[in-house]
Amino acid sequence: MAEIIQEEKVKGGKKKAKKHAPHIDMTPMVDLMCLLITFFMLTTAFSKAKIMEIVLPEKIKDPNQKAPVIAASRTLNIILGPDNKLFWYPATVKEEDYNNLPPVMETDFSAAGIRQMLLERNRTLARKIADFNNQVISGKIVISQDSLLSAIRKLKNDDDTGPIVLIKAYKKANYGNFVDILDEMNICGIARYTFVDIAWYEEKMVETAIGSSPPASTSTN
Repeated sequence: MAEIIQEEKVKGGKKKAKKHAPHIDMTPMVDLMCLLITFFMLTTAFSKAKIMEIVLPEKIKDPNQKAPVIAASRTLNIILGPDNKLFWYPATVKEEDYNNLPPVMETDFSAAGIRQMLLERNRTLARKIADFNNQVISGKIVISQDSLLSAIRKLKNDDDTGPIVLIKAYKKANYGNFVDILDEMNICGIARYTFVDIAWYEEKMVETAIGSSPPASTSTN
């Protein structure tokens, strides 16, 4: 170990070397290490990837297996249109109905728009989820966060009254609206929703609604 040599006067005018062991104050270093540990812990927590749950249709492995039939009474079609426009129509439309296409209803992403419509159609399930959350908040049900999510997921799986939402995107839709409609699905507690390709006649329905294409007319003999 290095030593610090300091001269010291003694009686008779002679000088005697006095040796001192070096000393380093480590207190500032400890404080710095604590700050660095706290910094890395916080940045690691904030940098975790945020995931968004997306429900996709299951892949049919057996080619002879038919796709599940979706009840028309529960089917709700939502189309992401151009310029942040949002359209929807209930039930289903077939290709052979091209000459008699139903009109699409226009709405927006406000609480009084698409959210209110979804909540009205998903009233039963939304009430069950809200009641369950209130019981957890009030302390009537003591449950962990993971168990809470599992319980809500089970309520959604057992639901047989809520809408089955088919989300489609018009060719001029933007990605921001895609994220917005996903948020609305989660906020409204929609149990079953998926993304499907928009049909060509649905594009015509949107174009008719925005006035860029003349409405389909019924053919006459």
